[in-house]
Amino acid sequence: MFVDQVQVEVQAGKGGDGMVAFRREKFVPFGGPAGGDGGRGGSIILYVDEGLRTLMDFRYQRHFKAPAGGNGQGKSMYGRAAEDRRIAVPAGTTVTDADTGEVLGDLTKPGQELVVAKGGRGGRGNIHFVSPKNTAPEIAENGEPGQHRFIKLELKVLADVGLVGFPSVGKSTLLSVVTQAKPKIAAYQFTTLVPNLGMVQLDDGTDFVMADLPGLIEGASHGVGLGIQFLRHVERTRVLLHLVEMDPENGREPLEDYDQIRRELGAYDENILKRPELIVATKMDLPGADERFAEFKAALLKRGIDPANIFEISSLTHRGVMPLMQRTAQVLKTAPQFEPKQEPVKTADYKFAPEPALKVTRDSDGTFVLTGDKVERAFKMANLDHEDGVMRFARQLRSMGVDDALRQAGAQSGDLVAIDDFTFEFVE
Repeated sequence: MFVDQVQVEVQAGKGGDGMVAFRREKFVPFGGPAGGDGGRGGSIILYVDEGLRTLMDFRYQRHFKAPAGGNGQGKSMYGRAAEDRRIAVPAGTTVTDADTGEVLGDLTKPGQELVVAKGGRGGRGNIHFVSPKNTAPEIAENGEPGQHRFIKLELKVLADVGLVGFPSVGKSTLLSVVTQAKPKIAAYQFTTLVPNLGMVQLDDGTDFVMADLPGLIEGASHGVGLGIQFLRHVERTRVLLHLVEMDPENGREPLEDYDQIRRELGAYDENILKRPELIVATKMDLPGADERFAEFKAALLKRGIDPANIFEISSLTHRGVMPLMQRTAQVLKTAPQFEPKQEPVKTADYKFAPEPALKVTRDSDGTFVLTGDKVERAFKMANLDHEDGVMRFARQLRSMGVDDALRQAGAQSGDLVAIDDFTFEFVE
C-alpha cells in the first residue's frame, strides 16, 4: 500500500531539573552552593532516507516522544543532554503544522534534516542564584517542557519525468518496458492505484527517474476519480510525457482526451503547464492506429506544437520507445526546476488575535484559574520544594501582573488560585 499523507504527534523531551546542593568538604568553610544544571531534552528531528519511498512506516506508529535530559547533580555536575529522536522520511516530504497550516519545511535532498519539536533547556542549579544578599540560595529551576505539536506529512513523489494521461492509455506498460519497475497491468481502468517509480538507464550512461502517475480523468482537479490524491505528485516532475491512446475502438477522440488532461492539470496548478511536454501516441500496433495518429498529429501541428515533441510508440513491439527516451533525456538537460504548490493558510474566516499572556477565569467551585503560556511555563520550571524557590516564584507572578489581574477579577484575600494542578491561597 502506498501512503502519501499522514498526521503524527511529536513530543520533545523535557529539560533536566537543576539541583539545590552545597559544598560540604571538611576543610572548606562557607563552601557555598554547588548544584549543577539539568541537561537539554531531546528534540524530534526528521531526516531524508534515500531507501524510503512511502510514508508506510507511519501507518502504525503515529506518536513519537524524545527522552528527557538528565537532572543536575551536586558538586556542580551538569545533567546529561538527552539524545535526539531521529525519524526517517522519504525524499519529497512536506511537513506542515496540523493546527496552524504553517509549512515547517520541505525535505527533498538526501541527508536533509528538520527539527519539528525542540527539546526543553535544562533548569539552572542554585550556583546561578548567588547574590550578596543570599549567598546560600535554595533556588533551582525545573527543566523547560519540550515542544509538543501535531504535524502533517505529505509525500510528493520525486521524479524527473511524469507519465500522465487517461486510465489504460499504456502508462504502466511503458514504465515496465523502459525500467525494471513491475507495475500492475490489466485491461481495465484504474489498474494503477499508486504512483510507480522506475529508473531509466540509456546506453550513453544517461539516467533519470520516471513515475507513472495514475488517476487523471475529467474532474480530477475537483476530486473526481483518484483526483488530487495523486495530482500533487505531478508538481515535482520536470518533464511530462503525455500519453494519448490511438485505439480506434475505444470510443474516445485523441484530441479531446489530450485537451481534457491539460485542462485538469491547469485547473490544479497552472505552473504545471509550463513544464516541457512530449506528446506520445500509444498502442500504435493496433489496426487503424496509424490513420488516427495522422489526424491527431495534423491537429497538433496546426496549433504550432514542435513536431520533434510528438512521438508514436507501441510498448508491445517497442516501436519508437528508444527515440522517445533519448528525446526525453535531451529535454531534461535544459528543463527548469519548479517549486511545488503550497496550500495557503486559510485566514479569510477569522482575524488572528494573539492569545493574552495571562488570563483569569473562575471555575464552578469559586477557584480563580490562571492560564497563559508565560504563567504556565514559569510554574512548570519553578522548584517549589524549598522556601527560596517559592518566594522566587511569587516574585515572578507579581512581575507578570498576576496580583493586579486577580484583583480586577474580584479576588480577595483567602480565595484559592490554581495554575495547572497547583493551588495556592491569594494573600493581599
